[in-house]
Formats: sequence, C-alpha cells, structure tokens
Amino acid sequence: MSKHQKHAKLKLRENDHFAPNEISIVGTKCSVIADLVQQVSAKLAQYKLAYLDASHAEDTEQNAVDSFTFHSQGTANISAEIGLNKFNQRIQFSQYDFLFINGNHYEGAKQILILDNDKEASVLKRLDQLNNIQFVVKLTDDAKYFEFLEAKNPQIKNLLCYQIEEVDKISKHIENLIKEKIAPIHGLVLAGGKSTRMGTDKGTLNFYGKNQRDVAIELLEKHHLKTYLSVREDQEIGIENKITDKFVGLGPFGAICSAFQENPDVAWLVLATDLPFVNDEVIKLLLKHRNPSKAATAIKGKSSEFPEPLITIWEPKSYPLLLNYLGQGYSCPRKVLLNSDIEIIEVDDEFIRNINTPEEFKAAHKEINEE
Repeated sequence: MSKHQKHAKLKLRENDHFAPNEISIVGTKCSVIADLVQQVSAKLAQYKLAYLDASHAEDTEQNAVDSFTFHSQGTANISAEIGLNKFNQRIQFSQYDFLFINGNHYEGAKQILILDNDKEASVLKRLDQLNNIQFVVKLTDDAKYFEFLEAKNPQIKNLLCYQIEEVDKISKHIENLIKEKIAPIHGLVLAGGKSTRMGTDKGTLNFYGKNQRDVAIELLEKHHLKTYLSVREDQEIGIENKITDKFVGLGPFGAICSAFQENPDVAWLVLATDLPFVNDEVIKLLLKHRNPSKAATAIKGKSSEFPEPLITIWEPKSYPLLLNYLGQGYSCPRKVLLNSDIEIIEVDDEFIRNINTPEEFKAAHKEINEE
C-alpha cells in the first residue's frame, strides 16, 4: 500500500531565515549595529536593502486598529499587530536584494561578528548562532578574539577582519555577498498559445526556413541561456527542455508562473514566438541592461506607451508579485509590469511587432526574405 502524500511536491525557493539573502550583525550594542547598517546602506544605495530589528520601547499601547500612513514621497509609517513569522517575512522581504538583521534580537543565516571587549558575555550567549561568519569587524584597535570563539572556530582569525571605520571595505564585502546571489537567467519561449487569429500554431510559422519556436530557442541559446519551451499539456512537442502549463487557462501569465513553479531561483527571459523581428541585438541589449534589483527588465517600443511583458527578464522577486495579482483576479503580465518597480529598455518599434494574422504573416515573411 503506497504512502499517502498530503502535499504537492513543489520546489522551494532558496531562502535564508527571513529573506533570500540576509546577514545578522552580532557582538556589540544595538546603536552601533544600527549606525553601521545606515552607513553601509548609504554606500549601497543602488540595491534594495532592508533592516530587521526589534523595538526597544519598554512598553507599547495595544492597537485598536492597524494604522498605515503613506506619504507622497514614498515612505510609510505602519503600526500594526503583526507577529514575526518567517513565512510572512519571506514574502515581505522577497523584493529586497539584502536584509540586515540586528543579531542581538534575531538570528541570521550568515553573520558579521563585531569584536567589542565589553560584550564578551553577550557573544558567549549567542555562540551557537555564529555558525556562518562572513567576516569580522573590530570596534576598537585593542578588540580581542575571545577564547571561546577560537575554541568553536579555530579558523576564525583567518577570516577577513576590518576596523569599524573601514565602511568602504565593509560595504564592498557586502556588495560581493549581494552579487553572489544574483539569479542566473534561463530562457522561456512561449509556444502554448491557441493562435486563434492566426488559425495555425504560431510557433510552427516559418519565417527563416524553420519553425519559429526553434528560431527563438536558438536565439536565446546563442546567449548561453538554458532555454525551455512553454507548452500546453495537450501539445505533442518532442523536445526535452519543456515546461508544461500548471496554471491552466491563463495564457502567457500562466506560462510565466509555471516556469517559476518549476524553478523559483532563476530569472526567466521570456520570449513569445510571434515576434520574428526580435533579433540578436535586442536580446543583447536586454541582457546588458538587466537590473536584478528590479522586479523585471522589460523592452518597450519608443513610440509605445507600455512595456512588452513577453520580451522581458522576470526576476525571482516577481513571482510573489505575479501570485499576488492572480490572488486578486488579474492575469495580465503587463498590469504587473506597469504597477511594479521595473527597468525599461527602449528599442525601435519595428523590432517588436506582433504577427497575429495570416495577412500579417505574409507581409512579415515577404519583408524578412527580401532583406
């Protein structure tokens, strides 16, 4: 008798405790930690950064109502009854490149150890949390390595060590930790549409002497992207690297979500098969200007008002956003782009013309083969 499995087997996104990429700062008083975070964050302003701390107020009034006060400058003051819960926080921090944590209050998956001679007892109390120290910072010139630190980690003195004033060097080290976690890019060629207006599968149209889906796959593979074909379950396509729609009936939106369900740790460069004028230069431009700190990097025609969601690099942080829109009843990927923090790259409109009807196919085929 087979064992009953209650839960679907999904690939979990690689997360630290509270965020995709985090570090706790341990070993000194909270004010020093907060000050270091502020200084480093100012140096790394091009990234989306967050700081997790605990309130130091001795007592707070119970909220009668959760309060959200938004300012036109893009800041919010929130007072709400919210308990810390790693599943909720992973959604909350999913849009950030890096999370700093006050290690006096919460554990981080990685740590910075600050050597403060006055805090030996505090460090000893948190010794078990120091299991993945990235580097050490000396608060003063005479700051020492406590004996129990060397007993736990004999190699601790081999770790890079900075003075607290060396903010530039500390910032550079943290920037490297951010860069290490930038997601690789995979390609996704959309071939699961019904092609109603065309009357035949647009992926099989022949502009360049072969199926357009094969042309699109080769275009992305030329840029060393492991590329998958997005298909419906009822499509008989003999190709090894394919992703069958799990979000059925949602068109391209469902195809993008299905790709993230397959692998939530990569960015997906999505390309539709009805864009035969997208060439090597367009893909090169998209990859060159990719901004992994944004939810997506999208192509937009110079005379167009809106970005093209089907020539876009969707970052892993866009997956929770897509599901959020789906939960509200929206399945338009362009709506997600228009209401999210994205990078936009403009190209001449002629490169991103959709071919949707037999008449458009004939005209495009003639134009391509006369070049």
